[in-house]
Amino acid sequence: MTREVRTVVFDEELKLEAYRFEGIMQKFPNHFHDYYVIGFIEQGNRLLLCNNQEYVLSRGDVVIFNPQDPHACEQIDGGTLDYRCINIQPEIMRQYALEITGRNSLPRFTQNVLYRSELALSLHDLHRMILENQADFQKEELLLFLLEQLLQDAADSEPPGPDQDYTFEVRTVCEYIESHYARSITLNELQGLTGVSKYHLLRLFTRQKGISPYRYLEMIRIGQAKKLLAQGTPPVEAAMQTGFSDQSHFTNFFKKLIGLTPKQYMSIFNPGEPKRIRGDAL
Repeated sequence: MTREVRTVVFDEELKLEAYRFEGIMQKFPNHFHDYYVIGFIEQGNRLLLCNNQEYVLSRGDVVIFNPQDPHACEQIDGGTLDYRCINIQPEIMRQYALEITGRNSLPRFTQNVLYRSELALSLHDLHRMILENQADFQKEELLLFLLEQLLQDAADSEPPGPDQDYTFEVRTVCEYIESHYARSITLNELQGLTGVSKYHLLRLFTRQKGISPYRYLEMIRIGQAKKLLAQGTPPVEAAMQTGFSDQSHFTNFFKKLIGLTPKQYMSIFNPGEPKRIRGDAL
């Protein structure tokens, strides 16, 4: 018999719930919630009835429920369901929507299902960060970008207005990150440097620099880590000195960006004959 696993976490920083269901076969009768639900199918096929519309859901499909949206669902093809979602209370959603759109009203999502949506990948990454209790501001950054896209693609909100020139503010954020990369930085800190909202800071920075503030922070950290590794600093110490809270994250991100693990990169600077770096080296 398939083992069902249900995991629920409340994120104190983002003020939202994260649910993960694995191996679920339960049929849910027609019901509604008093909060927003944004989720996606990880595995399985599901028949959904929402607002008198019928949908067949499968892996990679994103579902969005407004408060009071009636919906029912059941598994099809005899399989099980793996599903992740975040639940956002209306007043919290109002705050996010106000920051993104400038409108002090609750958004209403007009599309309940986004088939094969690329947003499922962003939602998966955000959900993983919440479950792992990640403290860096990457989590909040990703949530704001995700909500921006959903508000543009699936809601009745007006798109954000044109940007002004905030070159000085962006440069100030860059200098701050370059000086404080070794410790945990919050989005509130960066906002305090500029006087603009967190969402607009993210949007302006990304447009001007071509990458988000958190990716900029990771690039600075990797650059500093390379210098330490070249000097013979062990990878675990290089990770700690450059602000990576997790050795595994440091190794995986370093390899993704550089093409080598930190240990492989460090070996380049050892004296002696050139070495052939094996793909399975640690």
